[in-house]
Amino acid sequence: MRRPCLTLAPPAGTAHPAGCSAAVLAMLVVSAGCSGPSRHAPPAAAAGPAVPGAPPEAVEFPSGALRLHGLLWRPGGTGPVPAVLFSHGSGGTTAVGRACPSPRPRAGWRHSEQLDDVLAALAFLERAPRIDQGRIVLAGHSFGGQLTLLAAARHPSIRAAVTFAAATASWPRSAEVRRALREAVAHARCPILLVQWSNDFSTEPSLALGQETGPGNPPRRVLLYPPLGSSPEQGHNGLYLATSRWEPDVFAFLDDAPSR
Repeated sequence: MRRPCLTLAPPAGTAHPAGCSAAVLAMLVVSAGCSGPSRHAPPAAAAGPAVPGAPPEAVEFPSGALRLHGLLWRPGGTGPVPAVLFSHGSGGTTAVGRACPSPRPRAGWRHSEQLDDVLAALAFLERAPRIDQGRIVLAGHSFGGQLTLLAAARHPSIRAAVTFAAATASWPRSAEVRRALREAVAHARCPILLVQWSNDFSTEPSLALGQETGPGNPPRRVLLYPPLGSSPEQGHNGLYLATSRWEPDVFAFLDDAPSR
């Protein structure tokens, strides 16, 4: 059995979120589609810079019959802190300090096993000391954005969900993906923000999903930025290439989201 490579760490090479600095934010990062024989965390030196205040700790938690391993950075201090569970895309990315060599689709890219791992990571995060369970946010990029929406539909205590360029490749060619994501957004009780750049491969997923309503009519908001660079690849990776553009908008959205 293969599971996504899993690393728990703040993303390397990006600024810390505005108003939510390394001193007050915990982050858990899941590689959404990176398969391989090892499910152990990389050495601390290879996993990105530590959050000031405490060294990384090796952690382990179950996902079905497997044990997932990772590194967790937590800020200093004693009070409960907000947290983000971030699922990056199926190809892995060096932009967040996690390069997964030769990622391979597993079982035709069905969501079930990858979603199980995201939910397992979420359960671990909820049990972790000093995490404010009322301020846990799901976020994801590309395929990880799909998993973010599916997980949000299954977990009523999530404060909010934020996707970047979710489902841009699979939406046009898969009726199953379109159905599953529409149903997920319709069932999710939390506010959802769908972020894209207009020169992404397709903006249809965010525009369509932004029209879905959920129980109690929580906000569904679409942020569609002007073109970034000159190619669809650059537009697809605006999360990493234009951090200063989206940070204030995303964290203003999260500030307005009610605690669960």
